[in-house]
Amino acid sequence: MHTQSILVTGGHGQLATALSSHDGVIRVGRPDFDFDRPDTIDAVIRAHDPSIVVNAAAWTAVDAAETDVDGARRANHTGPARIAAVCRELDIPLIHISTDYVFSGDKGSPYVETDPVDPRSVYGRTKADGEQAVLQAQPDSIILRTAWVYSSYNRNFVRTMVEAAARRPTLRVVSDQIGNPTSADALADVIMHIIGQIRDTGWKPDYAGIYHATGQGQASWYDLACMAVNAAARRGNPQPVMEAIATADWPTPARRPPDARLDCTRLRQMFGCAPGPWEPEVERVVEKLLSQAA
Repeated sequence: MHTQSILVTGGHGQLATALSSHDGVIRVGRPDFDFDRPDTIDAVIRAHDPSIVVNAAAWTAVDAAETDVDGARRANHTGPARIAAVCRELDIPLIHISTDYVFSGDKGSPYVETDPVDPRSVYGRTKADGEQAVLQAQPDSIILRTAWVYSSYNRNFVRTMVEAAARRPTLRVVSDQIGNPTSADALADVIMHIIGQIRDTGWKPDYAGIYHATGQGQASWYDLACMAVNAAARRGNPQPVMEAIATADWPTPARRPPDARLDCTRLRQMFGCAPGPWEPEVERVVEKLLSQAA
């Protein structure tokens, strides 16, 4: 009989931090739990014997992955596969976090779970491979694809924009990439709702598979930056000039999906939940960021 704990990987990452505020969560990370040392994966899961594992650990440095392919693969593919194999052996359901980068972003409309993956970066390819490896190793797994995660924890786009607005008179932000901004806290709430349903009903084979879990509504990076900077300005932060630029004006080693919006209908139908609109969450996160800085 497993303990009632929820084992969350990802150390001090945004989602792991958001989940750590919930009852029963045990958060683990390096050096105790390290994809570069696969034996630690087995040891930590066996030691805690949780009722469910949430793998929120990943290599998310998209550009750095282009030059450290092995590191990205360990964190995004072979490491998660090892987690899944141990979970299957111990009969523990697994929730694994994935990304919109498994898609090219060229569809022109929101992606559904059955759309074929077509990653265009090392990060995206390793995450897509990780999804399949997890489902093969532990059929009792839920894959949650999310996108554009922000919070008042750790480094993220919203925090970077708020801090940059306090230092620079002009901010240049890409406006021709669109997606679904997602609050880490809102995503954590969804995960806890799913876990609650699994506990209430017991694991059902229908639960297994891939789901999309992003904030409701779409935005460009420029839209998101303006929302964050304006929210901060209303609370006394400086108001810089906001300049919209094209992706071509801000070249990066890894290709970004130009339109990686995700459709969350399947998540709502199966579990009756999904992250809410992104705009109020940005307001809340900015208020928290400024209160932390005060």
